[in-house]
Amino acid sequence: MNILVPIKRVIDYRVKIRVKSDKTGVETKHVKMSMNPFDEIAVEEAIKLKEQGIANQIIIVSIGATKSQDIIRQALAMGADRGILINTDETEYSVNLAPLNIAKILKNLILKENIDLAILGKQAIDSDNNQVGQMLAAMLDWPQGTFISSLNIIDKKIQVTREVDGGAQTIELNLPALVTTDLRLNQPRYPSMPNIMKAKRKPFEIINIQDFIKNNNITINNNLETLEVNSPKLRESGIKVANVNELINKLHIDKKII
Repeated sequence: MNILVPIKRVIDYRVKIRVKSDKTGVETKHVKMSMNPFDEIAVEEAIKLKEQGIANQIIIVSIGATKSQDIIRQALAMGADRGILINTDETEYSVNLAPLNIAKILKNLILKENIDLAILGKQAIDSDNNQVGQMLAAMLDWPQGTFISSLNIIDKKIQVTREVDGGAQTIELNLPALVTTDLRLNQPRYPSMPNIMKAKRKPFEIINIQDFIKNNNITINNNLETLEVNSPKLRESGIKVANVNELINKLHIDKKII
């Protein structure tokens, strides 16, 4: 079984986000970047399947700038086998790609690499779109299991438990298939120093995005436009009330909620 895990380089979740003064986006200069946490969980799950003898090869792909090599190396150090960077440097796609365009690129890569299972993070924490996995599954006409908290493969069938509004749902999928990971699926490992050194010798391919689009006849449309980015409004400080009557008065008179 060949597994593909797409990953994204995002602002580290522990960093306080700052909006640029011109409101065109968030500040990324001199800001700590890391692998998207949901993608890290996807990498860990793929490695666990390989350790169980189910997966033969784990391919990591990232679509982004040259700096995205660091997260691919991290995934290789965790235990993945190959890395592919679809490089967007010095192109019109250097800033961002819409989810639909990312899904188109991943579809062609999956068909080229004869992938049996695609494991994606359910969403990237920078844009929170939660769209690529579902779009990609539709393009491939593959069964999909989204927001999974457990995964088992038995006799070429995948059994997953999904996080849904009403609790948990267990479904069975035929391979090839696509799944997206939720936080409760696993706890990603830290790469050891020997594995970090070994990762430097693992296969790593860099492909220019314009060449990839041209060679695979992919149509890229800029169908999303960012008008303005603003920080969330500051939350008002709370107050203490002496009794229920005072609370009702505040809600009714001051806030006009009731």
